[in-house]
Amino acid sequence: MKTFLETISEEMGKAFEAAGYDSGLGKVTVSNRPDLCEYQCNGAMAGAKQYHKAPIMIAEEVAAAFADSPVFAKVEAVKPGFLNLTIRESFISDYLNEMREAEKFGLEHPEVPKRIILDYGGPNIAKPLHVGHMRSAVIGEAMKRIIRYHGEECIGDIHMGDWGLQMGLVITELKHRFPDLPYFAPSADGESPAYPEEAPFTVSDLEEIYPAASAKSKEDEAYYKEAMENTHRLQEGDPGLHALWEKIIEVSVTDMKRNYANLNVDFDLWNGESTVQPLIPGMVEKMKEDGYAHESEGALIVDVAQESDSKEIPPCIILKSDGAALYTTTDLATILDREQQYHPDEMVYITDKRQELHFTQVFRTAEKTGIKAPATILRHIGFGTMNGKDGKPFKTRAGGVMRLESLIEDINEEMRGKIAGNDAIPEEEREATAKIIALAALKYGDLSNQASKDYIFDIERFTSFEGDTGPYILYTIVRIKSILNKYTESCGAAALPVQIREPESAQEKALMLDIAQFNAVMEDAYQNLAPHRLCAYIYQLSNDFNSFYHSTRILAEEDQEKKAGWIALLQLTKSILETVIDVLGFSAPEKM
Repeated sequence: MKTFLETISEEMGKAFEAAGYDSGLGKVTVSNRPDLCEYQCNGAMAGAKQYHKAPIMIAEEVAAAFADSPVFAKVEAVKPGFLNLTIRESFISDYLNEMREAEKFGLEHPEVPKRIILDYGGPNIAKPLHVGHMRSAVIGEAMKRIIRYHGEECIGDIHMGDWGLQMGLVITELKHRFPDLPYFAPSADGESPAYPEEAPFTVSDLEEIYPAASAKSKEDEAYYKEAMENTHRLQEGDPGLHALWEKIIEVSVTDMKRNYANLNVDFDLWNGESTVQPLIPGMVEKMKEDGYAHESEGALIVDVAQESDSKEIPPCIILKSDGAALYTTTDLATILDREQQYHPDEMVYITDKRQELHFTQVFRTAEKTGIKAPATILRHIGFGTMNGKDGKPFKTRAGGVMRLESLIEDINEEMRGKIAGNDAIPEEEREATAKIIALAALKYGDLSNQASKDYIFDIERFTSFEGDTGPYILYTIVRIKSILNKYTESCGAAALPVQIREPESAQEKALMLDIAQFNAVMEDAYQNLAPHRLCAYIYQLSNDFNSFYHSTRILAEEDQEKKAGWIALLQLTKSILETVIDVLGFSAPEKM
């Protein structure tokens, strides 16, 4: 099903062609002066130079071709050459009825679906998830759902930090505290001792152990050397340390899954840096053999600067002078692994925008050395910082980095207080309802901002039931549900309508025109991976629905056919809103 704009642009193009001009000049856009018209076409302005004619003359000739258009109720040529357009009521109702019957409201499926790997999350093992992990998770999950709704295959990979010195530090501290654990016992007769099924530590232990070990390593040189040695032994395959490492992963991932579930976020792949370690030696050797990697000051590098660069792009370091791999090495091996395992059309990375240089170096190296297939698109989407009201990165009241679960609990608590006195919600449902609304407040508060921009995290504003907030969107959906339930109770399920009628008021038409934009908005959100555009869309849709609701006595209408038409419109409005919030990663309760 063509988008609404495509359909009316095609009609406008026919008129340009009938008047003797290029049909491509008929592109229609939403009016930037809604007080004058609903849509506009500036094709006459664009065609003036091509046809050596005043734009108003072209516009008047095109307008004359619309004597009896099934699409436009009014086409007006205005100086210096704009075409102001008003949609015919019967056309908009027909279009919406077609949307109601179509799969995904008429969103066209891709002829050949792409396979896209989405790299988001990026937490480190043995460290608690904190507020800095929220944006990657929330934005990444929304983008994954946008891609899938569009009809593509999308594979979400958490890409954990589970290798390197941080693991050596945790292992070393565990050995100092619990030296009698079997993981540290030497093998007898080449056989490893039996290791316990249950981990001898909790996630809380790990969260305290890592910072303690990190601090010791900076003050105690012997401790640091021991951590380096344990890192090396782990990477060389020491059975005991590897078994201990597996328990660290198990405990950490279990806690991660719990925290991500509270955000309604999940991943298809729970891979970490360790997954691709076996690929690194061969990858590095090939880079050297092919002449791409060379030594510089003891390190192995690949030059990635280009003549067109407006700023300096340093070489990509593959191995440090001591032979150790870096994040760049692991990321390159991950690209190689994904190419071999999944043959993707695209790989999209969602991280803090401050990593832009890192990904420029990695992507150029992957391109230059042939690690990625020529047709594979590599794309980095950098997000801005979540700041407190002081404009600085969000912290606890004590000034520390806030844990993610603490942030979620804070917003849950705020919402519990707001609905505590709401008698419309049964007491036994209030806790679950508060969590549903709080998640919408949290996610919408983040996603409604363009990803690349910093924003102020304001719990009081985000949890408000008024304005551009998640709770306002949910309240609109719940209001529609209530009307539909009352209609079904009074008229019976058999009376549910099948057709939307022509709009009779400006408010009704505005709502219908919003709905008609759904496919174009969803396509735009996919092409640009821009969840904030979906947020802007459902906010406008909610506003226009509420204007229609306040100006129309829906359930009190005595004309049953007219009432049924309105109910059909409400059903479609609800379906659109529920579809979009599901794509954004949250849902609506039954009552608020």
